[in-house]
Amino acid sequence: MNAERVVAVDAKPNQRNELNELSDLDEWIELHELVSRSAKWLELSAAVPEQHTAAVVADRFDLITWRDTYEQSSGLRDLAEELSERHDYANDLLADAFLAAYKLAPRLRERERMSPSRWVNHAVVTSLVASPEFAELRRETYGDPYAAAMAVLAQAAALRRMLEHCREARERAEQASDARQAVERAAKTVAEALGRAAEEADDGAVPAVPAGAVHQAISAAEAAEATARQSIQNAVQSLAPAIPGIRSGVRAAVAKATAAVREEASLMRAWGVASGELERMPFGQRALLAERLRAGRLSQWAELIGRFRQMADGERARKVENAGGELVGVTLGSDLSRVIPSELANLGLPQLRAVFAARYAAGELMLYDSQGEQTTGRGAVIACVDTSHSMYEAGPGGITREAWAKACALALLDQARHARRDFVGILFSAADKVRVFRFPAGEPAGIDRILDFAETFLGGGTSFQRPLTTAGELLEEEFNDAARARGDIVMITDDACAVTEEWMRGWNDTKHRLGFRVFGVAIGPPPALETASVLDALCDNLRSVEDLTDVHAAADLFRVI
Repeated sequence: MNAERVVAVDAKPNQRNELNELSDLDEWIELHELVSRSAKWLELSAAVPEQHTAAVVADRFDLITWRDTYEQSSGLRDLAEELSERHDYANDLLADAFLAAYKLAPRLRERERMSPSRWVNHAVVTSLVASPEFAELRRETYGDPYAAAMAVLAQAAALRRMLEHCREARERAEQASDARQAVERAAKTVAEALGRAAEEADDGAVPAVPAGAVHQAISAAEAAEATARQSIQNAVQSLAPAIPGIRSGVRAAVAKATAAVREEASLMRAWGVASGELERMPFGQRALLAERLRAGRLSQWAELIGRFRQMADGERARKVENAGGELVGVTLGSDLSRVIPSELANLGLPQLRAVFAARYAAGELMLYDSQGEQTTGRGAVIACVDTSHSMYEAGPGGITREAWAKACALALLDQARHARRDFVGILFSAADKVRVFRFPAGEPAGIDRILDFAETFLGGGTSFQRPLTTAGELLEEEFNDAARARGDIVMITDDACAVTEEWMRGWNDTKHRLGFRVFGVAIGPPPALETASVLDALCDNLRSVEDLTDVHAAADLFRVI
C-alpha cells in the first residue's frame, strides 16, 4: 500500500485513475514481462551516451594550454563575456576555434556524439577547419598559443555575425538538447519504477499498482523519445540553411585572421625578435611588446627595417674575404670579380648580353672600387644618428629621414652582434642633446632597449662635435679597458654644422691613436659645398642617399664594417 500511495501521489490524475482500476482488478503481472518491456530504457539509464560539448578532440595538455591562455588573455575573456551575454556556450566555441588553430592536425567529433546544444558550434568549427584558407592560418598558429589566441580574436566580428545568423538554429538545437535530457530522465524513471515493482514482486509476479507505474513510466519515456526525435529533426532542418552563411563567414574570418597573424609575425621579425625568443616570452609580455611595436614611432616603417636587416644579412653572406682594399665607391673596368649586381643582371636578359660583352671589351663595366689595404675593425661599432627637426622630413615613398637612419642603425646593430663586437647608438641633435645606448657584445640586446633607442627623437638643431667626441671617448675607454682598437663610427645626418679647428686637431689625434674609421651617410639632396667639406674632413668614406626607399644605397657599409 505504501508503494501504491507513492505512485498515486506522483501520478497525474488520469494515470491515478488507471492505477486504481488495476488495483481493483487485483491483477498480477509477471516481472520478467515488465523487465523485457523496460529493457531499452534500462540500458539507456545504465549507460547514458556521453554528449560532448567540444567539437575538437583534445587531450588534457591541450585543455591546460587553452585554460592558461584564456586566463592570461584579457582579450579572450572580454570576447567570451560579450558573446555569452547573447549566446549560450560561446566559451565552448572559442575553445574549439583556439584548439583548431593551435593543434597541428585538429580532429573533429561526429555531430551525433555531441550535445545538440553545441551543434551550431560544431557547424562553425567544421566549416572553419574545412576552409582552404585555414591551412594557411595553421602554418602560422600551430603550436603557438599566442598566435592561436590572436587568430581567434581576429575572427571576433565574424563569430558575432555567424552566431546571430544561426540564432533560430541554436534555439531549435537547444530544444532538441532539452528533449534528449527529458528522454534520459524518463529512462531513469522507468528504472526506478521497475525497481520498486521488483521489491514488491511475489514469486515472480508483480501487483497491479507497481506494474501499472512501470507501464506508465514506459509510456512517458516513449512519448519523450518521440518528442526528442521530432525536436532533433527540426534542429537539423533549421541548421541546414545556415551552413552556407557559416561557410562564407568562416572564409572571410580566416583570411582576416591569417593576415593579422602574419602582420604581427612580420613585425616581430622586422624588429629582430626571433621565434625562439617569442616562444619563451610570457603571454602578457608578448602582447605588450606587440602593442608597443604597433603603436611606436617607427611602427609604420617595420617593412623598411626588415628590408634593411635582410639586405645587411645578404651583404654579410657575399662579403669578399682577403679583398685588396676597402670598398669606397664604383668605378669602370673589366675585372669580373668586382662587377656590381646591376651589371650582372644584364646577363640574364638575352637582349642585353651583347651590350654586356661590348662594355666588357671596352673596359666600361661598373665595378666596386677599392682603396688601400684596410683590415676589418675589431673595436665597437658606433652609429651616430642625427635626430634634429629636419630628420622628421619625409622623402620619396613617404619615408622619413629618421626612419631610414634608424633602420640603418638597427642593421648596424645586427652587424656588430654578428661579429661579436660592441655596439653603441648615439642619438644627437643640438650640442646639449645627446643620448647614448650601449649594447655590449657579451649581453643580450633586449628588445625593450632596442625600442627605446629606435623611438627616441630629440629634436632641435645639429651639432657634430658633441656626438663624435662622445664616440671617441667610448672607443678610448674600450681601448684602455680591453685593448681593442680599430673601431668603426658611422655618422648618419642630413644637416651641416661647422667644427672648430682646435676640436678638429684633437679629433685627428684621437683617430690616429686609436685607429678607428669614420663612415659618413648624408641623407637627402646633395649637400651644399660647406656641408660636403665638413663631412669630407670628418669621414674616411662618405656616401649620399637621396632615394629613401632604396636600402641598398648603403650596402657597401655592411661589406667593410
